[in-house]
Amino acid sequence: MNVVLYLALAFGFYMAWSIGSNDAANAMGTSVGSKAITFKEAVIIAAVFEFGGAIIAGGDVTSTIRDGIINAEAFTQMAGPGAEIFAIGMMSALVAAAIWIHIAAFLGWPVSTTHSIVGAVTGFGVASVGASEVAWGKLLNIVLSWGFSPVLGGLLAFLSFSAIRKLVFDADDSVAAVKRWSPVLTFPVFLVLALVTFFKGLSNLNLEQDYGVELPHMIGISGAGALAASGLVWIILQQVDLSTGRAGRDTEADDDEEDDEAKYQAVERVFRYLQVITACFVAFAHGSNDVANSIGPLAAVVNLFEVDIFGGGTAWVGASQFGSQVPVPKWILLLGGLGIVVGLATYGYRVIQTIGSKITDITPSRGFAAEFGAATTIMIGTKAGIPLSTTHTVVGAVIGVGFARGMNALNLQIIWDIIKSWIYTIPFTGVLTVILFYGFRFLLI
Repeated sequence: MNVVLYLALAFGFYMAWSIGSNDAANAMGTSVGSKAITFKEAVIIAAVFEFGGAIIAGGDVTSTIRDGIINAEAFTQMAGPGAEIFAIGMMSALVAAAIWIHIAAFLGWPVSTTHSIVGAVTGFGVASVGASEVAWGKLLNIVLSWGFSPVLGGLLAFLSFSAIRKLVFDADDSVAAVKRWSPVLTFPVFLVLALVTFFKGLSNLNLEQDYGVELPHMIGISGAGALAASGLVWIILQQVDLSTGRAGRDTEADDDEEDDEAKYQAVERVFRYLQVITACFVAFAHGSNDVANSIGPLAAVVNLFEVDIFGGGTAWVGASQFGSQVPVPKWILLLGGLGIVVGLATYGYRVIQTIGSKITDITPSRGFAAEFGAATTIMIGTKAGIPLSTTHTVVGAVIGVGFARGMNALNLQIIWDIIKSWIYTIPFTGVLTVILFYGFRFLLI
């Protein structure tokens, strides 16, 4: 059975690469699209925060079967080689999800890694232990979240950008307005980002159970950090000269236009820095939470072996290692983090182009509003236990800031293509997993 382990490791890295090529755009798409950072800088940020999140806060365990779609215990009751079936099924799910995410990245479609895994595992469950062991109610909840997450993300982004436009860009002196309002806007943004880090980014560390850090502590720490960030922004803006440097010039029409453009660029520079900070938080949360969950099938296969990664030894353990949770060795998180960074660096530009420029034109202020709307939705959904998709949320938020400028600001054809890709995800990965499962079973058992 060692061949199954080696194949699973190779496919696990492929899955991580696919995540990087598609999912990493959630954190970096609007920042690159707004030219707040270059693509090269996005890769560097991802290397630090995605990789760091996976290693530092990736957790010691992960779900064997994402979101409890099928019951892992059913395999212990199977007649015949239940453990081998389970290993091959998890490997099939891994490959099917990775292939679909890769195809979507090639076409520039931002799709959900979580939904890809859910669809793949559903197909494996139907093919192996039967449709009766599939939690169809949970699957329905996931499907229903397709509407909730992009709509709420879009609404919050729309309101955020509308507020920024009214408070800052429509003011008589936009430079003075951004100095006045940026510290105020910083507080809710950092509060939400800190809570997202607690609820999602650090969720694998079991802070409440193992460290006694409960919800009031999280809110208190987040509030204090947000207040400190607001104060720091206020201090910095008092020291920085955002003026256009055109004092004393004649006020001819062309000069006025140049002054307006200079002021606009000065305001956008402020949002550029806030947007980059937001991207770092989102990248860390993605690396720590989504990576470990997405490589759950790989961890499930590895758990069926005793693996000495440095000594080169493996031993088949088998059926005794089933359960709803399995340990995740650090080297698996390392593999996942490395794969994500490589995927983003080599192929992530396609989905980044879609999120950052093809749906609507993104500036730093619009990207900032989109990321804040998405982060707030993620915080609400995570704490409420709603199985939302980060990808769907970010896309909805980008649509929201575009809609704030009118329907003409949106590329409706691109939006329709994205929606179709979301509909295809679960059935495509489910059917492909069934095909791969029977093929691997024929070849390996």
